[in-house]
Amino acid sequence: MFRNQPEYAYTNSTLGHHHAYLITPLLTLLPPSAPPQKTLKVLDLGCGNGSLSQYIAQVGYDVVGVEDSASGIELAAQNHPDCHFIHASLYDLPYAQLEKSFDVVLAVEVIEHLVYPRELLRAAKRCLKPEGKLILTTPYHGYLKNLLLALSGKMDQHFTALWDGGHIKFFSVTTLLQLLKEEGFDSIHFKFAGRSPYLWKSMLAAATLAID
Repeated sequence: MFRNQPEYAYTNSTLGHHHAYLITPLLTLLPPSAPPQKTLKVLDLGCGNGSLSQYIAQVGYDVVGVEDSASGIELAAQNHPDCHFIHASLYDLPYAQLEKSFDVVLAVEVIEHLVYPRELLRAAKRCLKPEGKLILTTPYHGYLKNLLLALSGKMDQHFTALWDGGHIKFFSVTTLLQLLKEEGFDSIHFKFAGRSPYLWKSMLAAATLAID
């Protein structure tokens, strides 16, 4: 994930706990890739330790992962040979390598960590091919979920300010939809994952570049 200093440290190369409920709906949003005739290129922004990048590569995609954490990139490069990894910040991507090169840009549980979340969408636009697809996930927030958190006394725990490198942006469907539209995406649709309806853990948004 992309953060300001200090760097977020990764200690292992395995899939995270959130991948358990995100992978199945995520795979349904990816356009079909049929190697060797047609292998789609996926850019995984904020790839962390590279475990999800590797998983996606193993089901038939050509994956490049970008990560700002030196420990994450080191683990990714050492343990996930089916992908190519780049050590870079979202705010300073090597566009000479990436611009207009990808069928899909993926950002899983990243945008909520960003001081400037619009920069993620602007980076995706630059890296996508025409009619390319952005898929991002972020924790779900909605009225009912927040009401239950308040009534249960768990609001401070959920929105804690004591988690170094934690979440600093909290999106609802409405606010994420607005952000995507403002940054030039359309054909936007959502899926939800984890827990019960309207108490979901995360939401997944898929969108394509709007045609001028």
